[in-house]
Amino acid sequence: MLRPSPAPAPALRSVLAALGSPTAVREPRTPALRAAQGPLSPEHPLPVHVLGVTGAPGLAPRTRLTGWRFLIRNGDRAIAAADTMLTPDGWAFAHFFEGPYVSATERALLQAEALPATYRPRLLSVPELYMLTLWLQADPEADGTTVAPAAADLMVPLAPAPPGIAAHRPYQVSDLLPVLSTRLAPPPLLGSPAPA
Repeated sequence: MLRPSPAPAPALRSVLAALGSPTAVREPRTPALRAAQGPLSPEHPLPVHVLGVTGAPGLAPRTRLTGWRFLIRNGDRAIAAADTMLTPDGWAFAHFFEGPYVSATERALLQAEALPATYRPRLLSVPELYMLTLWLQADPEADGTTVAPAAADLMVPLAPAPPGIAAHRPYQVSDLLPVLSTRLAPPPLLGSPAPA
C-alpha cells in the first residue's frame, strides 16, 4: 500500500497553469499532450530526489530533493509527465515530457500498491547511470527531507534500467545501493593499488 506525500500547493498550481495555458510555458507541449482529446489532469505527485556521489568509499550516498513530478492523465492512462523545480520564488513549472519513464512509473506504482507493507513513494534519480527508481520509503511518516535511503526501504528501478540491473524488480536498499556505489565510485588513480 502507498501513502503518497502531498505535493506543495504552488507546485500543483504551476502545473495546472501550464496545462491550462499553452502560451504560459516556453517549451511546446509534447506530441501526446497536443494530440490528447478530453481533459488532462496532473496525478500521482512524487518528490524527485537525486542520488549524490559521495566520492569517499564507505560513506552512504546522500540524496537531495530537486523537484516534484506529476503524471499527466488523459482518460485511463498517463500520457506525459510534468516536472516542477524549486526556485528562489518557490515551486515553479519546469517542463513537460513523455517517454518510457512515464509508463514505467505508472507500472511501478501499481506494483507497489500490491505490496503488503505501507510505503511513501518517491523518485530517485541517478543521473550518472541514466537511472530512475521508484524509492519506497518504509517510514510512512517520512517528511521528504530524508537525505539517505534507510535499510528497510525498497527501490524499484524503472525501465529502461542500466545493464545488469533488472527493471521493475523491488530491491532492498542494502542490495542495490552497494551496486550503485561501486558503479559511481571514481576510477582509481593511475599507479594506485587495485582494491582488494
